Amino acid sequence: MAEWISPMLLAIDVGNTHTVYGVWDGSKWAATWRRRTDPADTEDELATWLRGLFDLSGFPWQIEAAICASVVPAANDVLERLGRKWLNTKLRFLRTGADVGIPVLYEPATAVGADRIANALGALAKFEAPIVVVDFGTATTFDVINAKGEYMGGAILPGVIVSSEALFSRAARLPYVDQMRLTPPETAIGKNTVHALQSGIVLGYSGAIDALSRRIVAELGAPANIIATGGLGGMFLGVCETLQSYEPELTLDGLRIALDRMHI
Repeated sequence: MAEWISPMLLAIDVGNTHTVYGVWDGSKWAATWRRRTDPADTEDELATWLRGLFDLSGFPWQIEAAICASVVPAANDVLERLGRKWLNTKLRFLRTGADVGIPVLYEPATAVGADRIANALGALAKFEAPIVVVDFGTATTFDVINAKGEYMGGAILPGVIVSSEALFSRAARLPYVDQMRLTPPETAIGKNTVHALQSGIVLGYSGAIDALSRRIVAELGAPANIIATGGLGGMFLGVCETLQSYEPELTLDGLRIALDRMHI
């Protein structure tokens, strides 16, 4: 069966903290942009922002198709109006595994976020199952796909930034360490407070990722491809012993594949 690919596709991944917009030009992701998720945005504000980025990138303001995975229901109506009013296309929403032929063993199946279904689709297109996708976002999620290509379930951790900000807000004497300074330290023994925080947050969090990954693989009973995605995934690739690769556009890839399947 021939694959359907739009010459200019807009994929939108709405997360709790940020929304990622990706433009597919028929062969690659020509651009990806990140905007803070705000359900109070109007379709006109989003269109003005997005049109400006299209112009700066030299892209024609002409979208052939658009698809969205959203975990923020309050943002969906505005995005739907954006598609209808400004993009002149119907924005399609990926909602469940049943939409795209992914068997879901989670209970209930409809409780799995659309972004996690997109991750599974994107991963299955690039890697041999079993697969574990670790998505570093507001929450850090583990998506587990068994050898049959079924979405089994996974795990959810508070995200690294969420956890860090909770610590800083409750510990008056600890200095705030922003995301730019949350880098892997050379040693686990901190020589100053910032160094100690880097050790605890980055190395400690990586230990949690490794521990969960190993337990999941043991339960699968077979070796698995363990891949990272999400904003901070690249930072943990060289720190976590279990992560094998970083795929920053995995969710967008899954959305592109989802649109193909939804058109069939």
